[in-house]
Amino acid sequence: QVQLVESGGGLVQPGGSLRLSCVVSSGALDFYAIGWFRQAPGKEREGVSCINSHDDKKFYRDSVKGRFTISKDNAKSTVHLQMTSLTIDDTAVYSCGARPWCDADLPSRADYWGLGTQVTVSS
Repeated sequence: QVQLVESGGGLVQPGGSLRLSCVVSSGALDFYAIGWFRQAPGKEREGVSCINSHDDKKFYRDSVKGRFTISKDNAKSTVHLQMTSLTIDDTAVYSCGARPWCDADLPSRADYWGLGTQVTVSS
């Protein structure tokens, strides 16, 4: 069983930044890739970014490339998602999930999930 807890969401103006954090069960980062996902009202959940456990290879969906950065702090068992140049279209509940490895097409599936954190981009 892997536990994940997200934090860092909030209300931000367009063009602003937020950093999300996902604290993962101790040791899990050695075996699981961690993905960030989001679900906007009335839309399906989509994969946003993912970082592998074994090689730290990173993946991003096209709409966030150059704006979002995923990183991992093994000592703190935490994965961050730094989000910059936020737009209204980034408004969603953001969740992190643990899966065996990342896939380049960022499927919206994971073996374990956090509860999510709300990100609202509004003026």
